[in-house]
Amino acid sequence: MSTILTGLCFVCFAAEPATPLKPHPQAVANIHPPGEVDNPSLVPYVVADPKSLPGIVVDETEATLVGSWQYSTHTPPYVGLGYLHDQKAGKGEKTVTFTPDLPKAGRYEVRIAHCYNARRSTTTPITIHHADGDTTIRINQQETPEHGKLFRTLGTFRFEAGRSGWVRVSNDGTEPNKVAIADAVQWLPVEEK
Repeated sequence: MSTILTGLCFVCFAAEPATPLKPHPQAVANIHPPGEVDNPSLVPYVVADPKSLPGIVVDETEATLVGSWQYSTHTPPYVGLGYLHDQKAGKGEKTVTFTPDLPKAGRYEVRIAHCYNARRSTTTPITIHHADGDTTIRINQQETPEHGKLFRTLGTFRFEAGRSGWVRVSNDGTEPNKVAIADAVQWLPVEEK
């Protein structure tokens, strides 16, 4: 039997990060003015400070980008400054890789954050590189994530300590008229009993 150590709490715009976040230097700038959102009722689920979340969280500001990804804040919720999307272009050529620095080896529940609506891909591939190999699953980013309308569980995997593991979002095989979303990944330690 295992237990997930969480104490998950979502923080809104009121709690700004202690160190201001800076947009990823390789990402295309957001085209939406501040406050312009498609669903204002989801703004309370925005997590302004990734460090306020339990476990190890890697935001897109710290990720490795391949290809042209664009920032947006148009569809809340999201973690940090906003989220990235693939601009419905370069299908099969773009990835965002989130690499944590895990404090110890063990099993971790891996969760991915993404906003959701009908403009999202239903076939977004996510690869988890863990101590036992690679696991790739496809997620429907039109579905509401089960944790705070923001994070969805990808599974529980064994990782080594340090930076050998990662999670990669790709746009390979996603629909030509839909966007793939990359926002943040969370590793929550699982205590073995």
